[in-house]
Amino acid sequence: MWGIQQVMYKLSQFTETDQATVIRFIKEYPFAIIIAQGETCPVATHVPLFVDVDDTGKIILSGHMMRKTDHHLAFEKNSRVLVIFNGPHTYISASWYGNPKTASTWNYMAVHAKGTIHFLDEAASYKAVKDITEKYEGHHTAAAFHQLGDDYVYSMIKAIVAFTIEVEVLENVFKLSQNRDEQSKQNIIAELEKKGDENSKLIAQEMKKRL
Repeated sequence: MWGIQQVMYKLSQFTETDQATVIRFIKEYPFAIIIAQGETCPVATHVPLFVDVDDTGKIILSGHMMRKTDHHLAFEKNSRVLVIFNGPHTYISASWYGNPKTASTWNYMAVHAKGTIHFLDEAASYKAVKDITEKYEGHHTAAAFHQLGDDYVYSMIKAIVAFTIEVEVLENVFKLSQNRDEQSKQNIIAELEKKGDENSKLIAQEMKKRL
């Protein structure tokens, strides 16, 4: 059981009920924060993760981190972890509502995954480096995995450790003004598109999908 329960700000209208949509989201935003309780306070590390779903529907997160850091040592002692995936987010002005005399807010998309972390052997660490390099470099750049050389790769592997996290609880908040009337939603989308920054555009796109 969790010593301290981590609970998202959850309201039913802001919860995405389609599991496939949530899985697509964490695959699209794989740079996550892993948190566990250290000896005196929580510790966290920021890492890119792979997201896999097996034939039974079990979600497995995998990646690697530096050995013997505060994070690694804390996770070895307390294998129960919280993983946070953050997506686009933006300020929403109440002046865009049909009735502006109310509180402004923030629209955002986030997923919390709770589970158990398991550290793996050197062969798995080699594969972790190979997989992440090939995913983002492919096979045809100067930094492709096959260009690195075994001496360099094995020296790097001594400093890292691969891990998997078996997800036991998956929670989400996709807060996209679902509680507003249709005209207010249209106004918000128009204003976000006028702002033009990437977060605003992405939130506007997500809102359009739900009209």
